[in-house]
Amino acid sequence: MEVEMPEHTPVVRDIAALEVLRTGRVEETGDPLLPYRLIGSDGVEVDAVTEFLHHMLADDDSPASLRSYAYELLAWFRFLAAIDVAWDRAGRAEARDFALWLKTVKKPPRQRRPDAPRPGSANPVTGKQTPGENYADRTRRHARAVVRSFYEYHREMHGRPLINPFPKARTAEDEHVNAHHNPMQPFRRPSRRAEYQPREPRRIPRSIPDQAFNELFAGLATHRDRALVAFYISTGARASELLGSTRSLAVPEDQLIGVVRKGSRALQHLPASVDAFIWLKLYQHQMRELVPDGPDEPLWWKLRRPFRQLGYDAVRMVFNRANTVLGSNWTLHDLRHSAAKRMIRDPQLSLADVQWVLGHAHITTTELYLSPAQDEVVAQILAHHARQRAEQEKPPAPPAHGYRPEVLEALLGPSAPGGGNR
Repeated sequence: MEVEMPEHTPVVRDIAALEVLRTGRVEETGDPLLPYRLIGSDGVEVDAVTEFLHHMLADDDSPASLRSYAYELLAWFRFLAAIDVAWDRAGRAEARDFALWLKTVKKPPRQRRPDAPRPGSANPVTGKQTPGENYADRTRRHARAVVRSFYEYHREMHGRPLINPFPKARTAEDEHVNAHHNPMQPFRRPSRRAEYQPREPRRIPRSIPDQAFNELFAGLATHRDRALVAFYISTGARASELLGSTRSLAVPEDQLIGVVRKGSRALQHLPASVDAFIWLKLYQHQMRELVPDGPDEPLWWKLRRPFRQLGYDAVRMVFNRANTVLGSNWTLHDLRHSAAKRMIRDPQLSLADVQWVLGHAHITTTELYLSPAQDEVVAQILAHHARQRAEQEKPPAPPAHGYRPEVLEALLGPSAPGGGNR
């Protein structure tokens, strides 16, 4: 008796008409062993995500990373709720549709000032684009990587699902392509990117030109803000790293300030400029007897009562106020890029020196700063054209002293240089 096999019908969803509700949430628990948890659309904690976050925390991921993972998984679970598919039943079709949805969906609207720039428009001062209405490629790549890691964990620990919905790069050698990487050589790229992963363009870090930085620095109103920006531009530290420094980590006599690195969590003392420590001293004199001065107390404080440790959002608002005056949209991270470009331009510093200061794990990351920015190339090419024009307009060189064309004409005939035709 012949058994008729069911016909395979591919799932084709209308992504444009799909309504993904903003159900569920990420909760901060206050528990150091589980800083965040995911609450599903039914109001119940998602145990599969909790187990995965425990695993990532044990693998030495920071609480900030766990928060980011939880929000990426929240988007995935919201999408699964909209298409009515259980997380452990999702396949390649769901991964494909999730990638399409992230590519086309607009970010949740937020209240904007009446004078705020249009999303996706370029700033006339800096040339930088403001965030658009859709999710950026980097956001989509991160979301895909997190969800893939989530499924890979459950596939290895519990055997389900049998196949990860989000595939890796296709060739077998890609898994170990950089397993024995020589740090002095560039990283090898996989022969082909994974499916449903946005293409990764080569981005050139954008630095603040010196004149623009001077104008930005002049717009800062307090000694604290001047000290912070001076440390950022001279050390190249990340914003969160510098804000985590304590009083004992600032060593003016050695021109060093200690920061805890974002990735390795290692303490590193970075050299800073003399100006940075001068502004720091003025700020500390201003705050004397207003904030605790113990060696383990925070170095950076808010300037109004109640005095609390200065956070990233507060510094960003200070920076944005200076931006508003100039009509620019520089960011705190642009200060790190600017510090790196300044160090790269110094012929007395090696690339390995800059790598150590920036805290890059691989020198190939530091090499990105070797690429000239657009404004630098434009300035160099315009200077080239100016030199060419000046060379063409230069008058001919005067004849040598004692030059007599009639003597050459008598010796060599009328064809001699300077001679006439007869």
